[in-house]
Amino acid sequence: MTSQPQIVGSSPIRKEGRDKVLGRAQYVDDITLPGMWFGATVRSTIPRGRITSIAFDPTIPWNEYTIVSAADIPGENCIVHLTKDHPCLAVTHVNHAEEPILLLAHPNRSVLPAAVAAVHITYEELPAIYSIEDSEKKDQIIWGEGEQANTFKTYLMQKDQKPIPDEIWQTADYIVEGEYRTGAQEQLYIENNGVIAEYDTEKGVTVRGSMQCPYYLVHALELVFNLPAEKCRVIQTETGGAFGGKEDFPSVIGSHAALLAMKSGHPVKLCYDRAEDMAATTKRHPSRTRHRTAVSKDGKLLAGEIDFAIDGGAYATLSPVVLSRGTIHAPGPYHWPHLTVRAKAVATNIPPHGAFRGFGAPQSIFALERHMDKIAKVVGLTPEELRRRNFLGTGGHTATGQLLKDPVDMQHLLTRALEESNYHAKREQFDRENPTSTIKRGIGFASFFHGAGFTGSGERRLNSLVEIELTPEGQPRLLVSSTEFGQGTNTILCQIAAQTLHLPYDQILIAQPDTGQVPNSGPTVASRTAMVVGKLVERAAQSLLATLAPFSSSRSATGGSAVASEPPHDFSPEDFRPAALHYLAEHGSLKTEARYQSPGDIFWDDETYSGEAYPAYAWAVYVAEVAVDTTTYSASVTNFYALQEVGKVLHPILAAGQIEGGVAQGVGYALYEKCIWNNGRLANNQMTNYIMPTSADVPPIHVTFEEIPSPHGAFGAKGIGELPMDGPAPAILNAIEHATGIAFTEIPLLPEDIFERMTSAPGAGSESLDPAIAGPVFSEATA
Repeated sequence: MTSQPQIVGSSPIRKEGRDKVLGRAQYVDDITLPGMWFGATVRSTIPRGRITSIAFDPTIPWNEYTIVSAADIPGENCIVHLTKDHPCLAVTHVNHAEEPILLLAHPNRSVLPAAVAAVHITYEELPAIYSIEDSEKKDQIIWGEGEQANTFKTYLMQKDQKPIPDEIWQTADYIVEGEYRTGAQEQLYIENNGVIAEYDTEKGVTVRGSMQCPYYLVHALELVFNLPAEKCRVIQTETGGAFGGKEDFPSVIGSHAALLAMKSGHPVKLCYDRAEDMAATTKRHPSRTRHRTAVSKDGKLLAGEIDFAIDGGAYATLSPVVLSRGTIHAPGPYHWPHLTVRAKAVATNIPPHGAFRGFGAPQSIFALERHMDKIAKVVGLTPEELRRRNFLGTGGHTATGQLLKDPVDMQHLLTRALEESNYHAKREQFDRENPTSTIKRGIGFASFFHGAGFTGSGERRLNSLVEIELTPEGQPRLLVSSTEFGQGTNTILCQIAAQTLHLPYDQILIAQPDTGQVPNSGPTVASRTAMVVGKLVERAAQSLLATLAPFSSSRSATGGSAVASEPPHDFSPEDFRPAALHYLAEHGSLKTEARYQSPGDIFWDDETYSGEAYPAYAWAVYVAEVAVDTTTYSASVTNFYALQEVGKVLHPILAAGQIEGGVAQGVGYALYEKCIWNNGRLANNQMTNYIMPTSADVPPIHVTFEEIPSPHGAFGAKGIGELPMDGPAPAILNAIEHATGIAFTEIPLLPEDIFERMTSAPGAGSESLDPAIAGPVFSEATA
């Protein structure tokens, strides 16, 4: 038997790599269907108001156009996410700028911008809300009523489901308080949102497009068109990036294109340009986090109160689940004897916010890691020592009460990260040099974790399914709805199948996600693909191998059993194709499947928000070096070290790329990317004025993996897609505090913010820890 090469843990060429490099990959705007028209959207120009009239400029030949309004919707006028609050098209009122009101289609794409401009809509404007604070005041009610007015979702998470005893606050040596804010962030994927829709009165709706979650769009089409799922077909085209921005929003643009196709009788392509995509689609939720922490003199965390609020925009979309993950990650990888987290997602008249890599965790982790550095300063410990005294470890319990059964060693990760970055020597060097230099240098770190998979009982509810079929030529083909959008899904799933089937990697095929052909494997989100879907691929491959074993000539020759309950270890690559063809000759076809089975030790209580939040966690320590120029007041990241424990690394090159990309986005989140809103409209919706880091702004990134295989993932893998988004921003601002002595508390931190703080007394956006001027920043309690 030929020995099987180790495919998992190697870095084979990407499955779609050649097609992309050679220009053969077909993105949605590369595709043309016979008789295809083009679509456009007429949007609100105000943030909130009542529509009083719609007029069409008579100089436009409107008889050549298809015009769709809410009256044309055959089903419900609703884009279904988690709550039925999001109109497909506005009818009498608009609740955010850029809200869709009408849809236009025409066979000539070039005439559509003028036609959109020729639709004149008048409004009775109503007072709008733009901030978390204004939403909380409830002077204007823009969503819900009663206690839930302006509030999409609330959570209360308490350690052991108990409130914090009053005596903790009365007897603590220190009570440290702080408020931290993060801004919105644009996903800025390379390819804008786009779809092509077809409608047939018998077959139903077919939508092709750039997306992450085809079955999300199926559910949306079911509701809008009042059709059964089997008449709503969704096909993912090659997708040029997503980062969460193509999780829920394709349900909007896909429904719009399908309505135009239905009314026009033609296939309709609806693709946004960059300005429309940035102005109208979802972004990362802005947040405000307030910490109140009781600490002992020796630096032990005694109790914590965390108030975590996110701005959801005008409609709920995915805000409840973004809030959920942010809530669970808010306490970090630390032991809290007593803890209360109060969380809420509020409504504003900003375009709805949605998914973005990290999904709420970057916001709450930023606040916590800045607060930990603040506590260290108050107590008189180094940031390192404070964390060491409070880290969780194996056998510890998270804030949700989850027992950490798998090996966890944050102490080791911190030691290694600080050693690899030469942290202590650099800290001393910068302390010596900064007093006489106009370039202030600093080094800081953040320690954090990220749960893989859907929160709590989410994976059980998804009930994901994976199939593997044999082609007529005897090749295995993976049937999954998990999508490839640049992160390597196709490659790693094929690696897992190849390793399990004892086959060369290039012999594994994978189908393009098409809901008419592949089962629902769940959405490609939440750092779940490698761990959850990968495990299903492994199980389905084991089943396929066991089914084929009796048809293997080598098995028969050695007396192999006709019934194989376990995958045979002596099944060689040379055995597979003859056995597959033998089986197909006798039975005609073969398809095996694996459905998600919730681990027996995973229990989650949605009411008390307690239990096993995630089957596995990735753990990390990131170290940032920065330079702050005191003549230009600009901050830059000059070096970055990313150390993480992620289970088994399936594809080292792709894994390192995921970390490097996440760090680059984190640099932008911390120092560059600011969404500027003008009366609820995004004012900087172009790549010329939305400032993001270029290659010149991204530092050298030193990526290191530790591997402790998890029993929950394929070959021990955990999810890593979101982890690298969590740590850069707090590590960078911790380093900037070391460089400047100023504790900035908001991101993005721009040169004008640094200028204001360094040239004025302490004010908004930063805090001083000098008790003489700090006021309520921290208080030393009396016994």
